Amino acid sequence: MARDSLTTIPAALLEPRGADARYLLGVDGGGTKTLVALLDREREAMHLGHGGPSNADTIGTAAATKEIAAATARALSSAGIDASAATVSVAALAGLDTDSYAAALRESMGPRWTVVNDVVAAWAAATGTEPGVAVISGTGSNIFGVGRNGGAWRAGGWGHVLGDEGSGYWIGREAIAAALSARDGSGPPTALEHAACRFFDAPTVERVAIEVYARPVPLSQIAAFTAEVESVGESGDEVARQLFTRAADELSARVAAVVEHTALSGAFTVGLLGGTFRAHSLLVEPLAQRIATFAPQAEVTRIDLAPVGGSLLLAARSCGVTLDRARLHQQIQAALALG
Repeated sequence: MARDSLTTIPAALLEPRGADARYLLGVDGGGTKTLVALLDREREAMHLGHGGPSNADTIGTAAATKEIAAATARALSSAGIDASAATVSVAALAGLDTDSYAAALRESMGPRWTVVNDVVAAWAAATGTEPGVAVISGTGSNIFGVGRNGGAWRAGGWGHVLGDEGSGYWIGREAIAAALSARDGSGPPTALEHAACRFFDAPTVERVAIEVYARPVPLSQIAAFTAEVESVGESGDEVARQLFTRAADELSARVAAVVEHTALSGAFTVGLLGGTFRAHSLLVEPLAQRIATFAPQAEVTRIDLAPVGGSLLLAARSCGVTLDRARLHQQIQAALALG
């Protein structure tokens, strides 16, 4: 059976448009919030606009488009310009699997807008829009890469019910399951049992299970438990350590699929994005070791650039401009610090 890539990059971002725009606009639209970053290249100034959730799968296309429009208006107002100013705009949006959202946004915001799945912006942030792979592991997980011929491939990203292996949520959920197995005697003893009780403020681990189903506990809270799992693992608990080893196995298998389908070889970047990669010795090191078995020249490195920076890098690429990622990171962080 022939299979196309689950996520592609619009042609407008692969071939420069030839427009050396003064203003570049990037959008990071997710399930909880929207961030718009407007870069004034002439003045080296960064202007931000904040908004609510803009995942069309969750709140609908009309409501999501409204949030992006409002956040964009705030960024334009901060820069002292209006929507008629020449800008190249790239919106990276969570949950984008059809063209309908893109069409609605262009109809509302203008034809110079390009809309991509948020993993494309993650790839741009991870590699500087060069051939390579982005590995995302936060609450969820996703892997996306682009080869030297422009071919793209995505692996994972199927959500917490059917996938998200190697994510913070996945590790947190598996840690609770390991604690429950220790409690009923079907698994080895582990300090995760006590850690789960402390973190979820429950008298017993069985009460943790009841709370997970009864409230229900938000995915983000279960993902946040991963920090405790890391602490338990760093203290030498083998059950906790094995969870990160398994996470490395899951992520590396998907990186391998991306490398194979994009025909990446030689030296390229595998950029790691997301809070789960704080667990350096437990997750990053074993993941790098596994990737080295099929991509020995790949550079595996953590990436600090905010996702909206990836959108700006894509906007820059589309008009033939190169941005320095380190400088871009500084500009975004300084603007965020100002609120």
